[in-house]
Amino acid sequence: MASVRTTGAFVAAVSISMVLFSYFLCNYRSKRKAPSPISKNKKPGNGLIHAVGNTPLIRINSLSEATCCEILGKCEFLNPGGSVKDRVAVKIIEEALESGQLVCGGVVTEGSAGSTAISLATVAPAYGCKCHVVIPDDVAIEKSQILEALGATVERVRPVSITHRDHYVNIARRRALEANELASKLRKTEKIDGKFLEQIDGCISDVEKKDSIFSSYCSGGFFADQFENLANFRAHYQGTGPEIWEQSGGSLDLFVAAAGTGGTVAGISSFLREKNPNIKCFLIDPPGSGLFNKVTRGVMYTREEAEGKRLKNPFDTITEGIGINRLTQNFKMAKLDGAYRGTDKEAVEMSRYLLKNDGLFLGSSSAMNCVGAVRVAQSLGPGHTIVTILCDSGTRHLSKFYDAQYLSEHGLTPTATGLEFLGI
Repeated sequence: MASVRTTGAFVAAVSISMVLFSYFLCNYRSKRKAPSPISKNKKPGNGLIHAVGNTPLIRINSLSEATCCEILGKCEFLNPGGSVKDRVAVKIIEEALESGQLVCGGVVTEGSAGSTAISLATVAPAYGCKCHVVIPDDVAIEKSQILEALGATVERVRPVSITHRDHYVNIARRRALEANELASKLRKTEKIDGKFLEQIDGCISDVEKKDSIFSSYCSGGFFADQFENLANFRAHYQGTGPEIWEQSGGSLDLFVAAAGTGGTVAGISSFLREKNPNIKCFLIDPPGSGLFNKVTRGVMYTREEAEGKRLKNPFDTITEGIGINRLTQNFKMAKLDGAYRGTDKEAVEMSRYLLKNDGLFLGSSSAMNCVGAVRVAQSLGPGHTIVTILCDSGTRHLSKFYDAQYLSEHGLTPTATGLEFLGI
């Protein structure tokens, strides 16, 4: 009898266990199948342009721990074109299309050290436009290769002063005029003939177009003018700045970045200072640039530089895309509390340190920005939250900034094991 009771109890226990197991299994499966609120509400973006912006803000662990500050980097290298300039390219093209200065099928021209050109070449096709860029012939060759792969027309020219008619920016401006002249000539031909005589695919015949580099660009040109076009400033005032504010929860103390056109540092600093006047904004300036003197002394050059000791080529630095010796309309909008100098060697060392300790493979301007973040942390002490911009990755800096032979020839071979190059 006891045996029967024992067997019955065992069967009952097994049955209850199976019921409970089935309940939990079904519940688990139902939870797995149920879509999360995020996946249910998230809609696909509308094309490439939707992917520009809203980049992550991350903690740079090694620098934060070394300085006892929270150092945060805005990962602009995750934009579809690979840099912070994607935002500028989108804003410039959209405003030009809205104003009628650029039409679908037209060509956007720009003078650039690389990043803005690549961004324009990336996003222009999404607007039905083409891209023609003029770049200095001393920038990393992979930038030209990327541009050509993107379908842009590339002119590489020797670096000269901005006052020279053949400065890359001035040439780009002329190219837009040439494209407009060609488009105007085409329209006149159509008006006179009343039909597309001697035209192929909407363009004038080879006889008429043989002397023009814009043989296939017949809808006119538009000079992006990233240095003076305030769409550059607006891209960061309306986009990057608000993102930083939201992602940091408004709890940041300092912002620091280098300047080329000045749009990034101006747009972000202006927005952040409006949100909280107590946020301090700083410039980090590379070799050969006059912006440090302008911010700290109110003049572009020191007395020694004015006496002819200044570098012949103001861009004689390994940090491409930052540093300038004139005031742009964009930079004039910046709200800065001070400036720091950085060196090429510090940028090189910083890039290797971040790669080794954080897995961050960054370009030269990004590395210089991180040098600036540490400089600010050292000056103002621990306990602050500092934000900077990680402009692009190292993939477009392989032939110079990451080339051992090039660095050796210029005395820039990295040797540091830690942050001793910044006194830490």
